[in-house]
Amino acid sequence: MPKEKILEEIIEGYRNAISHRYQYDKIVADFDIPDSIDEETVNKLRSFFLSHVYPEYNKRQELNEAFDSLDDYIKNPHKLIRIVLDTTRLVFKYGRHLPRIAKTGLNALKTFKVASNFEDNLVTAALDNNIKPPYTIEKINTLITLIPREEIDGFMESSQTLFQILHDRPLIKKITEIIQYVIKVMKENPDSYEASQVKGLEIGYNMIYEGDKLFNELNKEDQQNLVDFVLEIEKDNLNQIF
Repeated sequence: MPKEKILEEIIEGYRNAISHRYQYDKIVADFDIPDSIDEETVNKLRSFFLSHVYPEYNKRQELNEAFDSLDDYIKNPHKLIRIVLDTTRLVFKYGRHLPRIAKTGLNALKTFKVASNFEDNLVTAALDNNIKPPYTIEKINTLITLIPREEIDGFMESSQTLFQILHDRPLIKKITEIIQYVIKVMKENPDSYEASQVKGLEIGYNMIYEGDKLFNELNKEDQQNLVDFVLEIEKDNLNQIF
């Protein structure tokens, strides 16, 4: 079976695993969660994961192309910071904190790339060990055990970073404003920036915006509860696998 077809099957299998892991009835049975994190909140969290972090195969291809175009900025954040520093209003508003805020925003955007790389590692494990589709949750778990633990820990750290950034309400407001301005600058200078770079930032902005909406619906205490809750579920899943 071609590698690309294996990737498509892996993506479907991992999305099924995420969907299963974030079913409200299962979570209530397995974890002690506050009453304020209700079924609606869990459903929105699951939808956020499946729409923005682990999208279906067809959408993932589009996102990959967009984020690939941003790789230079993600790997070399000073290039994005240079754009930001050329925006007088932002410099005046945020001063010396501006580069740090911009770099933190890029760290949030890394989450999709890390998740995408994680899926690619699952594909490699499947091919190297001749594990064929369909990829049930049990097979996905087996594939995860074949990935070096340091890569899994890096994947977990990226997810943790995203939710910690979303939890920092003043910071996330600054990040979204900065990304909006960078998109505006890029659109006004089409000879200097590719349309795919603009699209990558727009997709990244939408991911952060939707995560921000989820947190906005919770009070301050439950925002922290949601961060702790996601980390507990993911760590528990890994502990069961290993």
